Amino acid sequence: MDSSVVGYDGAVRDEEHSVWQMKPEREQKEETKQSRWGFRGKTVWDFLQLLIVPLMLVAIGSVFSLQQDARQQRIEDQRAQAERELAEQRAQDEALQAYLDQMSQLILERKLLEAEPGDPVHTLAQARTSTVILRLDAEHNESVTRFLFNSGLAVRSNERVGVEYLRPPLPGVPVRSEASARLLSRIALPHATLSGAKLFSADLILADLTGADLSGADLFDANLKNVYLRGADLRGADLSGADLSGAEGITNEELDGQADSLKGATMPNGQKYEDWLKAREKRQQDE
Repeated sequence: MDSSVVGYDGAVRDEEHSVWQMKPEREQKEETKQSRWGFRGKTVWDFLQLLIVPLMLVAIGSVFSLQQDARQQRIEDQRAQAERELAEQRAQDEALQAYLDQMSQLILERKLLEAEPGDPVHTLAQARTSTVILRLDAEHNESVTRFLFNSGLAVRSNERVGVEYLRPPLPGVPVRSEASARLLSRIALPHATLSGAKLFSADLILADLTGADLSGADLFDANLKNVYLRGADLRGADLSGADLSGAEGITNEELDGQADSLKGATMPNGQKYEDWLKAREKRQQDE
């Protein structure tokens, strides 16, 4: 080997070593550490650039996972809601069928149609009717009221004096007394769901309808004397020709603001609806 080359190389190494020794000890340690890990010349921004892509991938994955979890939770909630609604529908059907079976038994075996108010069987029938109406929704309650009218346990107010009471009873057919046909009078139905109910001409005298939902109900020509209507929802109800004399818990103004029609109705204060309107208009003119 050429001695000049060896000498030059040795001189270079000696020079580098002397420069290295001239650096502060702290810089020597940092440069040694950077050289060892291969990070010599790297800045903070270089490191951040290396981390951005992985962090973005993690964030995107997390968002996607959260969206999937939320979607799955919505599906499960909808399924659970559908199952609850199905179970409630089944329970309502069973409650209605049980009521119809019980009432039919009372009619056939305990002569409910001949019972008078105060008789144990009449009291039992009214209690069962109240209980089931409070339990059921509007759709199922429509079946209850239809059964009551069709069976003769509830009578239309305009039928109380009819030819059927003048005819002799047919063999094997129970005689329906006028009193037994008033199963809905004095009945307690607070907060009952009777929206859209077909109760036209129904005899509901002294019934407790506190907080009941009677929105859209057909109460045309119904006997509502002395009923309790505090908090009842009568929006859209047809009260044409109804007798509301003595009704408690509701004012003439509230009835006028809620009912769809009050034509020919008797108001709680005993006035006909049309007369009450005229009196109100006169008071307003005088003021």
